[in-house]
Amino acid sequence: MTLIQESATRLVDQLRAGDVSAEAVTRAFCDRIEAVDDKVKAFLHYDRDAALDQARAIDKKRQSGASVGRLAGLPIAVKDILCAKGMPTTCASKMLETFVPPYDAHVIGRLREEDAVFLGRVNMDEFAMGSSTENSAVASTRNPWNTDCVPGGSSGGSAAAVAACEAPISLGTDTGGSIRQPASYCGIVGLKPTYGRVSRYGLIAFASSLDQIGPMARTVDDAALLLECIAGHDRHDATSANEPVPEYTKEITAPIKGLKVGIVPDHFGEGLDPEVESAVRASLDVLKDQGAELVEIDLPHKKYGIAAYYLVATAEASSNLARYDGVHYGFRAENFDGLIDMYCKTRGQGFGDEVKRRIMLGTFALSAGYRDAYYIKALQVRRLIKNDFDAAFATVDVICAPTAPTPAFKIGEKTDDPLSMYLSDIYTVSTNLAGICGLNVPCGFSKAGLPIGLQIQSPPFGETVAMRVGRAYQQATDWHTKTPSL
Repeated sequence: MTLIQESATRLVDQLRAGDVSAEAVTRAFCDRIEAVDDKVKAFLHYDRDAALDQARAIDKKRQSGASVGRLAGLPIAVKDILCAKGMPTTCASKMLETFVPPYDAHVIGRLREEDAVFLGRVNMDEFAMGSSTENSAVASTRNPWNTDCVPGGSSGGSAAAVAACEAPISLGTDTGGSIRQPASYCGIVGLKPTYGRVSRYGLIAFASSLDQIGPMARTVDDAALLLECIAGHDRHDATSANEPVPEYTKEITAPIKGLKVGIVPDHFGEGLDPEVESAVRASLDVLKDQGAELVEIDLPHKKYGIAAYYLVATAEASSNLARYDGVHYGFRAENFDGLIDMYCKTRGQGFGDEVKRRIMLGTFALSAGYRDAYYIKALQVRRLIKNDFDAAFATVDVICAPTAPTPAFKIGEKTDDPLSMYLSDIYTVSTNLAGICGLNVPCGFSKAGLPIGLQIQSPPFGETVAMRVGRAYQQATDWHTKTPSL
């Protein structure tokens, strides 16, 4: 097995033992990026020299006998929505095409402390608004399993980079499924932690009450390692939870015998691809064979999730993106007649169609005469969805379901049908609305050779139990060991 095919945990062990240098590992992944990224188009900003300089510095630090971080010498790709000092951070938008932050996001600071090596910034849907990474103002990322298909979104670049062996791990963000859905489409592991588990400081906001940063990797063990490094309280983020961070890498190895797995019959209804249903049901049998108990449960308000999400998320987006007006930083239109015209032309030219669509939807939902009927009503439904999950987790340990209703679709297939695109997130948005944890693990392939994902939801701060189940599944199957041939 070559270096680029090794898991992150295996690479960390090899680096720690001195079997391989950080420079050698980084060089292997840089060579891979240069060999295949013209097909995948995962990276927006890639700096081989900077990455190799970091790696050499870590090797020298280790050789000197100084203590090094838990990720010392491990390369990582970062979604282009997390501020990193001195590195372009564009949100794949014309609006921020020249923005270079003067500070690090909390998670970037944590990764620096752990001596990770930054390979570069990866593509995404503009301002994280999309399900296919086709909304990027720069390029459409391709699915490594079939480059005619989308990688999912909005963290499509993060998922594609790991699936294509261009990075062993990556960071993504998840507002309504943007880690889990692309992880499903690309056949990797993706974890959306509990809201507040990971600091959002330095994350360029889409919807502040829904956004969460999380790991994307090939194995659950890799995701657990990365989560250990980035989770925890941060005084710079008022929504950051002051909860202790478990030793995920140790605790997830416990067997799952006796755990109760909730199954919602409605998850297997209309709109679910038969191949996805077959793969997910087979994965449930694997869990049952390992001693888990399958229990039917009900989430009665789940059917309102998409409607509630696309009101809450767009309303918050309308507010958050009001700051991009061409005054303080970012893109400004060149020709305008007065202040109002400058605002209008800057926002009209700087934002893409999907971002403008969501700003308009959110502004309408918050406008006088409609706020109570739409936005407030959506918040009330959000509470009902949260109550449903609370009731369910009183009787089961986790809930298992499909991650996405279909495998990856063709590029361009849904760009003219926003509603069809939004329904790609039908199984994931409720996790964000309820603020709970959600994990994707690969559980099969379609006849066309496209990955299928199993979603495991757990209670707030229940990342350990979700990863226990996901790891147990991976120990019994080999779907996660498959890699695409590019």
